Amino acid sequence: MTNPGTLRLTWAATALAAALALTSGCNKHVDNTMHFTDAINTYYAAHPVCLWETSVKFPVQADTSDASKTSGYDALVDQGLLARTTAEKKVMIVASKQVTNYDISEKGRGTWVADVDQPGFGNFCYGRRKVTGIDSSTPTTAERGATTQVMYHYTIVDPPAWATAEETKNAFPQIRENLSGPRTGNAVLIETNEGWKVARTGPAIRPPSGQ
Repeated sequence: MTNPGTLRLTWAATALAAALALTSGCNKHVDNTMHFTDAINTYYAAHPVCLWETSVKFPVQADTSDASKTSGYDALVDQGLLARTTAEKKVMIVASKQVTNYDISEKGRGTWVADVDQPGFGNFCYGRRKVTGIDSSTPTTAERGATTQVMYHYTIVDPPAWATAEETKNAFPQIRENLSGPRTGNAVLIETNEGWKVARTGPAIRPPSGQ
């Protein structure tokens, strides 16, 4: 026969264990760091960092005498991505000026990223963002359609040799800046049936400390 005192102690221990389990469940914080990191990295794997903010179309023509119009193209010629030719262009009936024509080279076509929405347009891309740490995220839930804003640090990885060349970085200062070290970014993520996805992105910011 079970001792009544022992039975009461067993019931008390069971009740305490249940209460502790309930409390633990209520206070449990879901760490979505890995999911947020995967979502942002997946997004930027399909959205590389490119030379120009919008797609461009070649061939292009520039005034040979204006270095500000030709320096960037000339740097890409030096890296083998563009081919350069010169020509005379009439500006008046009896006058002309020398212009430089730039077009994508054979080597450049292997690097050129075509814009599927604008036939004939495209860009030269030089890497992708890779998250190095999640800094913060706004409170969210596990419900479908829930959103959160995530602040994170990242670096640009897998830059090709033409982008890391000094001539290219001198002609395109944004490449030097983007490849110089960690930067911060932000994105709004949404919970979907396939997990967290990027819904909206924000501009990149270089940390004031450079870290």
